Amino acid sequence: MTTLALGPQWLDPDYLIQTFGLLGVLAIVFAESGLLIGFFLPGDSLLFTTGLLVTTNVIKQDLWLVCVAVAVAAILGDQAGYLFGRKVGPSLFRRPDSKLFKQENVEKAHEFFEKHGPKSLILARFVPIVRTFTPIIAGVSRMNYRSFIIFNIIGGVLWGTGVTLLGSALGKVDFVHQHIELILIAIVLLSIIPIVIEYLRARGKAKKEAAARPEPQGPAAGPPSQGRAGATPSAEPRAGVGRPR
Repeated sequence: MTTLALGPQWLDPDYLIQTFGLLGVLAIVFAESGLLIGFFLPGDSLLFTTGLLVTTNVIKQDLWLVCVAVAVAAILGDQAGYLFGRKVGPSLFRRPDSKLFKQENVEKAHEFFEKHGPKSLILARFVPIVRTFTPIIAGVSRMNYRSFIIFNIIGGVLWGTGVTLLGSALGKVDFVHQHIELILIAIVLLSIIPIVIEYLRARGKAKKEAAARPEPQGPAAGPPSQGRAGATPSAEPRAGVGRPR
């Protein structure tokens, strides 16, 4: 089964599954759940496609086993993110931007965590990009470890099994069986949209910041030189000139 090349292959869930199999799916889920470099990976669409391909017998694994494996990978990914956050501490907020790291993403996750508290570990599972940084912020904030474990497990199970089962349910629809390649193409498009939106937002923000910067001005004109060249004549009369004898 092949789909049209609509973007980078690492954004194509069907390509990733056919190339790397279930182990590749688990590795991506782990990375996207808590590693700084994993925020751009197609987690939701990958799980959706995995469930779809299990039901259509493209993936030769039991659905229950896939769901358990995905949930475990998601939980371990958040665990790694939490431990990383505890280790780096507040210095994360001073880390300079790079191609794979943006302070804007850290700030979004921090605001999300401050707003929703521990339950953000569940809610963030369903929000791309924020999903990756939230467990790291929980570690930086020194969230109680026992509470983190509880909310991490709940979030990992709900997201990992829920999205996979949703894809599996779609795979049971006759229309999907007859047009599976079109469905996969649509999933690829949905995977690309968040990346494009994020890119356009970052580009627009950069333009606004550039426009807001004051333009450099030339050196200010100083007072007239008092040296010999161009010196103004003194208002005081010279000796012996203009004075009464």
